[in-house]
Amino acid sequence: MTFIDYYKVLGIEKTATPADIKNAYRKLARKYHPDLNPNDKDAKANFQQINEANAVLSDPEKRKKYDQYGKDWQHADEFEKAKQTQGQTSGQRSTGYSETQFEGNFSDFFESMFGGATSTGRSGQVKYRGEDYNAELHLNLIDAYNSHKQTLTVNGENIRITIPAGIENGQTIKIAGHGGQGINGGPNGDLYITFLIANDPKFKRLDNNLYTKVDLDLYTAVLGGEITIDTLNGKVKLNVKPETQNGSKIKLKNKGFPVYKNEGQFGDLYITYVIKIPTNLTDKQRTLFIELSKL
Repeated sequence: MTFIDYYKVLGIEKTATPADIKNAYRKLARKYHPDLNPNDKDAKANFQQINEANAVLSDPEKRKKYDQYGKDWQHADEFEKAKQTQGQTSGQRSTGYSETQFEGNFSDFFESMFGGATSTGRSGQVKYRGEDYNAELHLNLIDAYNSHKQTLTVNGENIRITIPAGIENGQTIKIAGHGGQGINGGPNGDLYITFLIANDPKFKRLDNNLYTKVDLDLYTAVLGGEITIDTLNGKVKLNVKPETQNGSKIKLKNKGFPVYKNEGQFGDLYITYVIKIPTNLTDKQRTLFIELSKL
């Protein structure tokens, strides 16, 4: 397995705080999302690597193991157990591995353990944790807006999960025990699901806020009036002030995206008015505009 420096992937130092990790991940996830880079054949691979780095470094326990064991961090527990077992039996029989060999090349050591019986034949007596699995789940914006259940099929097994409202694009969650099967009765690995939320043609999401553009006819912009707009949670009536200018922005409080795992809390919806100039004027309308222009 090629060693991947997760700190370099996220562009942070080893002394980075959890907040630093979160901010770096969010910035890179937006930058390299495949939907935003349709012509970049490496975008998907980069995006997956960013998610992998975040999944490890944002978890204090995983980060500790990664800092100590590098690419073999997932087998840290097995490594420690094997070292203890070796120490207990070193005075009774040869293990075939010296302490320096353990420290010098973890990968070779684990390959020997998982590849079959060791020179002592003790591999069948040690329990090993199963491999972690990674999967992607594609959603649209309205799916992520509402809490709902979905059934996934992983290695022929159906897994029913609840997806909380407000899940973020690129966010990864862990389903414990649904990874690879453990060896010699060891625990199963975990399943990590990364959520990929497609761009919406009408609404743009930034954190918990939504942004949209609303067309406004010239007469309503000049004279004011009432309009009805769409939100992700139904239609809303708005009062337009007279003499509204093109590009004017308003905020609808609590009409944005749900806050993840904070029931009843929402971001805001920001609306930009786009004034449409009338076309196909009748002679009478054109005359009236000419008269208006002379006033």
